[in-house]
Amino acid sequence: MSSERETAKAAFLIAHGFGDTRRESLGGDASTRSYERLHRANSQEGGGQSFIFMDQPPALESVVCPPGASDAERIALGYNAAARLAAGSVAAFVATAAYLRERGLSAPVILAHDIESGLAILEDLGDGLYATLIAEGQDERPLYEAAVDVQIALHAETPPEILTAPGGVSWPLLTYDTLALKVATDTFLEWWPKFAGLAPFSAVAVAEWDALWAPVWVRGEAGTTVFTHRDYHAQNLVWLPERVGAARVGLLDFQDALRAHPAWDLTHLLQDARRDVSPETESAMLDRYLAARPDLDREAFIADYRALAASNAARILGRVFARQALLGRPQYEAYMPRTWRYLERNLRDPAMAGLKAWFDANVPAEARR
Repeated sequence: MSSERETAKAAFLIAHGFGDTRRESLGGDASTRSYERLHRANSQEGGGQSFIFMDQPPALESVVCPPGASDAERIALGYNAAARLAAGSVAAFVATAAYLRERGLSAPVILAHDIESGLAILEDLGDGLYATLIAEGQDERPLYEAAVDVQIALHAETPPEILTAPGGVSWPLLTYDTLALKVATDTFLEWWPKFAGLAPFSAVAVAEWDALWAPVWVRGEAGTTVFTHRDYHAQNLVWLPERVGAARVGLLDFQDALRAHPAWDLTHLLQDARRDVSPETESAMLDRYLAARPDLDREAFIADYRALAASNAARILGRVFARQALLGRPQYEAYMPRTWRYLERNLRDPAMAGLKAWFDANVPAEARR
């Protein structure tokens, strides 16, 4: 970190009354964000308050999608605009947190923020990450049921076009449209051959890929009716058993939220690239969701779920795991076999036969690792 950035962070903490806190690095993730836990002087033994300090240097990300931008304009602006990612925007985080909290859900309280500098101090929801608790032996069933109940609550109403928070902060809730789905899924074409040592896919293979995925992306956009977290999985959910109902699920990393198909967050939750979710748990949770949504056609919903989950798995294998591994983060390779298993499970759906044939022809078994 540059001394200039550290000076700005220290000044921000002092300005907002946190200059006397002990700072504990929590590292970052696959994004350009990093986090620290702030401890008050009396919390050395765990008895006092702690807070989360979020650092998102704005200069490290490409520009976001302007509302109303054409497809060509978005592509010219770069991946964040084309895929409708928030580029870690503090405004997006603050406005989305306010929307979630207004609905009785457990997004962190924002204690201070500086949108232009990319800094914020948040409520600390603790260390009870779903992934950690389940790995330590806690029964996953009630945790997943509560996480599905959050989805049911969020999908009970049509979200606004603009999310707002006190202090005049606002952020557009854009649609997870065909272009955003396409550019994300297409990252498999760019990154997987480089990682797996394959030749670049031929023009014929790329044309077949586009034709096979196009109906999936169109269906994905046609179903964009609900607020979608977009990264809804066990490492972004915190168990808060002292709270009630859906508020028992602490929500993290939601700044990329969009209006999307109701299956989207369920694909992240139930086909989690970072931990195994059994087909039995997946099926039970889909049953729970659909029982609360009698307005949905079950067969059509499951078909969309499988198709979007396959698209998401391809995106994760390309943009997230292969790209990160090639950029010097080999830890992501450990998640690849699981993601391939999810992808192959989805491709067994007879409706996905064409895409299964494409993968069988273009990505041999030894290149799926």
